[in-house]
Amino acid sequence: MTKPIIITVDDDTAVLHAVERDLHNHYSGRFRIIKASSGADALRAVRELKKRNEPLALMLVDQRMAGMSGIEFIAEARVIYPLARRVLLTAYADTNAAIASINDIGLDYYLMKPWDPPEENLYPVLDDLLADWEANVPVPYDGIRLVGALWSAHTHETKQFLARNRIPYQWLDIENDREAATLAATIDNVEHLLPVIFFPGGDVLIAPDLPTLAEKVGLQTEASASFYDLIIVGGGPAGLGAAVYGASEGYRTLLIDMEATGGQAGTSSKIENYLGFPNGVSGADLARRATTQAIRLGAEVLTAREVTGVRVEDPYRYVILNDGSEIGCKALVIATGVNVRHLDAPGVPALEGRGVYYGAALTEAVAYRDQPVYIVGGANSAGQAAMFFSRYAAHVTMLVRGTSLSKSMSDYLIKQIARTPTISVLTRTTVVEVHGDKQLEAITYHNTDTGEAVRVDTPALFVFIGAVPHSDLVEAVVERNSAGFILTGADLVRDGQRPSGWTLRRDPYLLETSVPGIFAAGDVRQGAVRRVASAVGQGANVINFVHQYLRTV
Repeated sequence: MTKPIIITVDDDTAVLHAVERDLHNHYSGRFRIIKASSGADALRAVRELKKRNEPLALMLVDQRMAGMSGIEFIAEARVIYPLARRVLLTAYADTNAAIASINDIGLDYYLMKPWDPPEENLYPVLDDLLADWEANVPVPYDGIRLVGALWSAHTHETKQFLARNRIPYQWLDIENDREAATLAATIDNVEHLLPVIFFPGGDVLIAPDLPTLAEKVGLQTEASASFYDLIIVGGGPAGLGAAVYGASEGYRTLLIDMEATGGQAGTSSKIENYLGFPNGVSGADLARRATTQAIRLGAEVLTAREVTGVRVEDPYRYVILNDGSEIGCKALVIATGVNVRHLDAPGVPALEGRGVYYGAALTEAVAYRDQPVYIVGGANSAGQAAMFFSRYAAHVTMLVRGTSLSKSMSDYLIKQIARTPTISVLTRTTVVEVHGDKQLEAITYHNTDTGEAVRVDTPALFVFIGAVPHSDLVEAVVERNSAGFILTGADLVRDGQRPSGWTLRRDPYLLETSVPGIFAAGDVRQGAVRRVASAVGQGANVINFVHQYLRTV
């Protein structure tokens, strides 16, 4: 742990050196001693310490300084470090001011100059104050600190990104946390630029984009080569399965994901029907294990890089990144999965990330402790979210368009929900409007059977209403159905005719698209079974077809 700090401030160089010497002789084993020759310089140093989240234990400050007196310095510095102990060095003429400052700025002690011998006149006082500080001030968090607002969409996106990439951080709400407001005040002009991210060592990012943040936290954002045997686009269960098996077969493998590995499954609070985990496993933990396994076997994983297009230049395939750069490969697997369908109701777009969330948004659960929250949807993902949020919320209400949960949800989840008294299920119900200015305040839902529209107050609405395939990157390259799902294998052969432009003498392999050497796995495929185990299986199985394809080119 970083040593706590003692700062001494005096504009008399000789006195400053003398104080520093005496402090160093007695405290250097347990504390770090820093000095400043003016109040302004000391204030800048204190702000920098705050950015780094370094512990300031004590300020030993001379009262008579040009420009800024010791009392004036302490008055400003204590706002930044309210728990640091405060000692003023005074002359006889300053005694009245020092006494007054005990009430005015919470001065802990004042010492007359000279303080020789320090063993009698300095150390006993400071020892007592420092012992009290050590006993009562908690050890500061020494990791990443994220200062933002609950109702900031960019803050929500950043929290989700860090959480899904398993990057630990401390969340500080600028609207409700004095420490957050104090920390943000050390940075100029951030009132409308949130979040602000403070890193150990003092570096700060203000409202960064995801690639910048990814690079800063140590995630790989650039490929090490321009060409690979196998590129996989999408890091959900199917993509991770393909990466593990591709790398294990010795293929130089690159996996690219625009946000974080795990896909939609990675946001699941608990998956209870995945083979080999009798007590269930969180989506984040499963993604972490699979990502580590793929990297250990030799795969590269790029994070926060978006593939915007694909082009074919036989015998090679190229992915086009959002910065215009390209990476080539011999075989390409599209495992981009699906996105949650957006809720089509008045008021929704303006409140997305401000109370209206798509997916589980597990990072926001604690923020809605003891409050009513609503979930739209009736499939497994909605049920898992309801169970998770029931740990925090006062009540969880599921709004389900269908007549029951049994049509789209696993039986084990239906039974869990039925046994949970803080979860209610309203069937044949849809959200018709959301309300709020800066943040979500209420929703209006409509019951199809009764025709009744009900407005209820709530700070949070979590949406799980179906899937839209994330397949635009291959829109003009491979065949898709009318909904955008990619056609593969037998779905491409109609009336005995192979797809247009197919030049090989064989039919497309089971997971192969209408372009030889481009494969699809997981939920982005037409007819895919939307279960984690099925996606992992397809990811593993697609490598068999990649292997067969590469033997022929």
